[in-house]
Amino acid sequence: MMKKYGLIGYPLTHSFSKRFFTEKFETERIDSTYDNFEIETIQKFPDIIKNNPELIGLNVTIPYKEQVIPFLDELNDSALEIGAVNTVKITRTESGVHLKGFNTDTFGFENSLKQLLKEYHKKALILGTGGASKALKFVLKNLDIEFISASIEELKENEIRYEEIDEKMMAERLLIINATPLGTYPKTDTFPPIPYEFISENHLLFDLVYNPEVTQFMAKGKAKGASVKNGYEMLLGQALKSYEIWNSKK
Repeated sequence: MMKKYGLIGYPLTHSFSKRFFTEKFETERIDSTYDNFEIETIQKFPDIIKNNPELIGLNVTIPYKEQVIPFLDELNDSALEIGAVNTVKITRTESGVHLKGFNTDTFGFENSLKQLLKEYHKKALILGTGGASKALKFVLKNLDIEFISASIEELKENEIRYEEIDEKMMAERLLIINATPLGTYPKTDTFPPIPYEFISENHLLFDLVYNPEVTQFMAKGKAKGASVKNGYEMLLGQALKSYEIWNSKK
């Protein structure tokens, strides 16, 4: 029987996942399909499960990574702690359907970041406080990297305003992560408002954005001699990890 996978989110205009998996299945001659399920409300989620009996796995993207949780039967440890799910494993047996949520963003981010970390990357500055930043915090905590987040929303614990990012903070926090959509195609001329003049060659700038390949945030860091990396490898890592989870016997 053909295996079916998919992605839920809204809107789904530029889905990396569908392109990635469709190419993977063609290249590796795997008898599977990957579809986009664009739903304007999470209330439609149960219909997708019901109307697609061959569906064994879903990826979850904005704005449903948190909203999908009440519809699931079980969460793995990282998804539970983060409070966000990007992968759902669907197990169908005679006794019914079992939905288990995972977060593979953590796997993708950690593997991509680790290669670049130096012993002096002990403190991080996260730009943005949206859903994406939750998985990052989980990983940084595990790596023993202390962090603070810059927010434009109402401030919560361990958050600051962008205006508070000064020379001292930049000198202290040598890992800077862009977890905002600023710089994403087509608005490629945008970038997070931080004092780039205080970036040094010891800085590591990690951007979750992957299109364009080099964002303004990265280019400004590079101009100061910093190491930079975009979010493509993280995306690749989380996708492959999702596929592994969907096809594991556990």
